Amino acid sequence: MSNDDDNPLGFSQVSLMELDCLDPATRNALPYGIVGLSADGFVEVYNDTESRLAGLSQDSVIGTHYFSTTAQCMNNFMVAQHFEDEATLDLTIDYVLTLRMRPTPVRLRLLKGSGSPRDYILIQRL
Repeated sequence: MSNDDDNPLGFSQVSLMELDCLDPATRNALPYGIVGLSADGFVEVYNDTESRLAGLSQDSVIGTHYFSTTAQCMNNFMVAQHFEDEATLDLTIDYVLTLRMRPTPVRLRLLKGSGSPRDYILIQRL
């Protein structure tokens, strides 16, 4: 795990507003996964990094309901329920991805704000 304290677009530093404004090339070049969700949980943003590391094409993920179709292992109180219950959210949790892959330890950063058109899940493999 790299220290990103000096990088304004680093996993622990990037803001919700910055995520909303990132151009696709910059978003795709970041070393962590970015999943942007509509208010009702449908995938609108899926960066190249997450596509490559998860082994799922962007075409197969964009437009799907993230928690019920793409990432069922996150459809629980630790991840999906936070988006449902909280009006604003900036929470980092240790997690283990288990769907479609061997157990993979990650850090998840869950971001939600009333001024943003999307909720975000950032995924940093450990």
